Amino acid sequence: MRAALQSEIGQDKLEVVDDMEAVGLGPGKVKIRIRATGLCHSDLSAMNGVLPQPAPFIPGHEGSGVIADVGDGVAHLKQGDRVLVCWLPPCGHCAACKRGQGHLCLESLVNAGTPNFRRAGGDVFGFAATGTFAEELVVDAKCAVPIPDDVPFDIAALIGCGVTTGLGAAINTAKVEAGSSVAVIGCGGVGISVIQGARLQGAAQIIAVDPVASRREAALRFGATEAVAPDALDDAKNRITSGEGFDYVFEVVGKSATAQTAYKATRRGGSVVIVGAGALDDTFQVDMFSLFFDEKKILPSMYGGGDVLRSYERTIALWRAGRVDLEGLITHRVHLTEINDALDQMRTGVALRTCIEL
Repeated sequence: MRAALQSEIGQDKLEVVDDMEAVGLGPGKVKIRIRATGLCHSDLSAMNGVLPQPAPFIPGHEGSGVIADVGDGVAHLKQGDRVLVCWLPPCGHCAACKRGQGHLCLESLVNAGTPNFRRAGGDVFGFAATGTFAEELVVDAKCAVPIPDDVPFDIAALIGCGVTTGLGAAINTAKVEAGSSVAVIGCGGVGISVIQGARLQGAAQIIAVDPVASRREAALRFGATEAVAPDALDDAKNRITSGEGFDYVFEVVGKSATAQTAYKATRRGGSVVIVGAGALDDTFQVDMFSLFFDEKKILPSMYGGGDVLRSYERTIALWRAGRVDLEGLITHRVHLTEINDALDQMRTGVALRTCIEL
């Protein structure tokens, strides 16, 4: 089968090969025929080594498709079922799941160290134990979440990660209050989803911050009340909040420098919400006096910070009602053979989300 392969960490292009095999089908597993997948910035971060990932590997974790085969013991799925890929499904029985924090469940990530592809040269891993830049993949049955017939595959793929992460950061993690002021630093697909979540929650001012003009323009279409370049954030803070700072500032880049910017732009007693996934050696520092005296809340948001399965259902309901725009997030479409074009579109910032069709 066809797949996009990263042979070594640090390579900036993927090799599209035709001799890949999805392996590991057995008890509790399913094989999915991928129909659509989104390119998430986390895929780039795994490719360049910011996020830990053994190589060689197949990137991609935001996908949807059709069940092609099921292993023994899988009773809730059958061939032909339409599903999205959940890269971090709750197991339901670990300590985190029992506390109602299924988004912090680590059971599925244990499989990240087990190759789930193979080719003539040897074993190949899938990013985050998935690897949706392939025509087929084998995953734990919990990773395959059924989707209604009216949800297109491209929309379902986005719900599998980026949209759920962004909406959830505003709704679940920050619990943005009506009438509040919000700034969102980084306005790709996830940042735009944060903006839509803040709008749903009733924020009065939503300031989009991004160096790319086209993304700032897009942010206004999705609910931002103003969009500025990073060097204009201080001016916006002074004009809109009389210099006090925003009630909520979302960092959707994954770098300590932008986290520091977010912290400085937040009012005393406000919330800094960290949505971007950064590197292990990139340290965010706050002096102890400011941490105590300003009482700014630092809220990391992992995968939308809530019950991911419930978040999927909520997103579909909001999409059906026309309350969130998911179609508009897909600004580019390419075939898997053009995957490197998609990488360029993300690196240059011209794409919010590129849908890769298989």
